[in-house]
Amino acid sequence: MRITLVTAAIIFVLDQVTKLIVVQWMNLIERGVIEVLPPFLTFRMAWNTGINFGLFSNQADFMRWVLIVVALVISAWVWIWIRREGAGRWAQISAGLLIGGALGNVIDRIVYGAVADFLNMSCCGIENPYAFNVADISIFAGAFGLVLFTGGKDKPDAGGKSARKSARGRGTGKTP
Repeated sequence: MRITLVTAAIIFVLDQVTKLIVVQWMNLIERGVIEVLPPFLTFRMAWNTGINFGLFSNQADFMRWVLIVVALVISAWVWIWIRREGAGRWAQISAGLLIGGALGNVIDRIVYGAVADFLNMSCCGIENPYAFNVADISIFAGAFGLVLFTGGKDKPDAGGKSARKSARGRGTGKTP
């Protein structure tokens, strides 16, 4: 679980430091847009009061607290799940990515009242209207990693066979 904790801490700090540098120090709050490597990378200030792509942002104050609670509950659930499962290294890293990103966005909602999104990437004539941040990338990568790196182990039953194999062979008269 140390891997999960270290990964979460690194992501949390990286997310908060990038927001501090870009949003505050580079004054993106007032500038609105900073072209870094146009059109591939632009810093574009966006305050997300809802969930991904601004969904549910019309009830900002109520949703702010609901989303804080949801993020904290999901983070705690992932921590407990990974710990109980005795997950491998990549699953623990994935959990850390998700937890660190979620906590980074929780801090934004508490401090600013919304998540500070600023990364905007476009390519090949397609203009992306959405902005995101390091926490968003980490949450997505962590969730994807948890799908890939968990749930694939068969647990042996009392007879030494895996539970999945013995369940498959039941009632068919065939042995797997």
